[in-house]
Amino acid sequence: MDMRETGRGRTRWGLILPFLAAPVVVLGLLVAGFTLWAYSEEEDDAARTGAAAAVPCSEALAFGAAERPAGSDVRDCSVQRGIDTAYTAVLRMPRGEVAGWLRGTYPDAPEPRQGGACGALCLDVTSENGLPGTAEAHVVQVRVEYENAETARVRFSAFTM
Repeated sequence: MDMRETGRGRTRWGLILPFLAAPVVVLGLLVAGFTLWAYSEEEDDAARTGAAAAVPCSEALAFGAAERPAGSDVRDCSVQRGIDTAYTAVLRMPRGEVAGWLRGTYPDAPEPRQGGACGALCLDVTSENGLPGTAEAHVVQVRVEYENAETARVRFSAFTM
């Protein structure tokens, strides 16, 4: 007796199974993709959230068209990326060399302001008032505090707008 003649042994699962399997496969791909995204590298997480990340100090200074002054100690360099990019650096250097470093780095900028709320010296440089064309930043802000008779702490910020 032939099975085709009686209609026995065949089911409709052959037609239904692909429709049932497709959502399971799609759900599995979504779960795998979410898991990979959640466990991605820490640097990617910082970029997604706009958190500050440590960078080489030469990179932070170069963004604002500056170089490390001779005899300085540069540290605490970071970048924060989001809609805009902002680099920061903290320098400790001989107090008597700060004004010369600022003049040499930004020769077309206005003279630094002295005293007041900004500290011992302040300098704000934009592309309109003396920021060199090699700078990637749109604005550079420098705030100087004198730690003692010999040492100055320079807070350097360079950012886009």
